[in-house]
Amino acid sequence: MRTRFAPSPNGALHLGHAYAACQAHDLARQLGGAFLLRIEDIDGMRSTPERIEAIFADLRWLGLHWDGEVLFQSSRLAAYDAALDTLKARGLIYPCFCTRSQIASAGAQPGPEGLVYPGTCRALSDDDRAHRRLSEPHAWRLDIGKALEQTGALVWHDMAAGEQAAKPELFGDVVLARKDAPASYHLAVTLDDAHQQISHVVRGRDLFLATHVHRLLQALLDLPVPLYRHHRLLAGADGRKLAKSEGAAALGLLREKGRDGPLLLENLRKAILPSGISWAEPSYSVP
Repeated sequence: MRTRFAPSPNGALHLGHAYAACQAHDLARQLGGAFLLRIEDIDGMRSTPERIEAIFADLRWLGLHWDGEVLFQSSRLAAYDAALDTLKARGLIYPCFCTRSQIASAGAQPGPEGLVYPGTCRALSDDDRAHRRLSEPHAWRLDIGKALEQTGALVWHDMAAGEQAAKPELFGDVVLARKDAPASYHLAVTLDDAHQQISHVVRGRDLFLATHVHRLLQALLDLPVPLYRHHRLLAGADGRKLAKSEGAAALGLLREKGRDGPLLLENLRKAILPSGISWAEPSYSVP
């Protein structure tokens, strides 16, 4: 039994991260398993050594201790390339040259991650793709329709919401690698969870729908399927989910002010929230 906490060092951890790490840590300890730490550090210049050290300091301050060596996503680039090569060889991904403005002007409809790609570059010929790849920046998209033809119907299981029929088509042809990143979140997290032999993926309900895409990638790449547990989220005074970009309830600031980390975490376990913090809407947004 293995869980993980996988923060990105692109900003300060906040109370929402503390709750997420606690949920994964406590489940592992309750079931006699291992709690692993993964640093998702392939986000360009925003992933800095100082922010990585701050993550370690925040977790130790909270009294959360991980098992084994920390896995850095930046050490996994060859694995991401190999997976992309596998999907390319099977004709399941294609280069996309569209900008965000072009996608919006093409009449794309809203989906779980913004606008659903209308498939513009899916119709390009092999010659067009080869020629444009020489000079134009591009992403690699998964042909969802073709992928589902190969896998058939799929299911996954959430420990609270029960069995779910996978519906990756909700996302359209998702990006698996961008011009500025070697792998998208969808591809990297799916491969890394399998690599670390994660048996129980514990994460926030804002990622509930993303699991539909991850289940498809598991089937395409012959990866094991973990159990999932999507926990509720913390919100700020405005009712929105806490975000790094707003400096929301940063753990580093609380630590510097002399707050008691283990006591803070114990209160979160008991659903005792600090002033100005509340629970976000507990919907799973099941389609």
